[in-house]
Amino acid sequence: MRTAEAFFNWAFKTRANTVMKLREGEDMTKEKIFLSFCSHTPAFVSHGPEGLNASVKGVGFLPKDEYLEETLEAYLEHIDSYDGDDKAYSKRGLEILTKYMYDPDVRHRIDFTKMGSLEMAKKHSWANYKENREATLIFYQPPMVSYEVRGKIEIYDEKESKKQELYQQFINAQHDVYHRPNKARWKENPAYIFRIEEIYDNSASKDGFGTKLEFPY
Repeated sequence: MRTAEAFFNWAFKTRANTVMKLREGEDMTKEKIFLSFCSHTPAFVSHGPEGLNASVKGVGFLPKDEYLEETLEAYLEHIDSYDGDDKAYSKRGLEILTKYMYDPDVRHRIDFTKMGSLEMAKKHSWANYKENREATLIFYQPPMVSYEVRGKIEIYDEKESKKQELYQQFINAQHDVYHRPNKARWKENPAYIFRIEEIYDNSASKDGFGTKLEFPY
């Protein structure tokens, strides 16, 4: 059985390379940037009281538990520096993302058994995942790359424990470390932790079409 290393190289390195190229000021066409987002915006498939549903959401890998608080501290220091008219904010955010997440030298810090996302709509996916935590993520990059990732959703919405608060803060902060920050809305954006269980290569290739891959982590 083929390992799923190809999926992780595609899903993580595509995002990492885009962040590092933008940080370095490398000229990238809008088309290349948008295409690279395919590794960041899968369709989340759910089934529950709202029926069978698919919703495109941003997703990203997370640091291992032992690096989570250190990385969050760096994010918060940066976010708190925003003064409302800071044109260099996003550039500094790219530096921080590279230092703590995407530089090849810090890849050992990344936990490839889970991914994080935010719930901003609280509609169909939200209702379904509250009742049924089974989830499938469908990634697609034209013209032929596609992966299906199956697992379970954990919802981090209340301050029931330090871990609940930590993950909700972290995933909101990871979004705002590049985009214009708004900490006031963080409590309104529940966090999802997607625990990976199975990975399939759905690419239109001789090795794809629903081939199950060995999960190496």
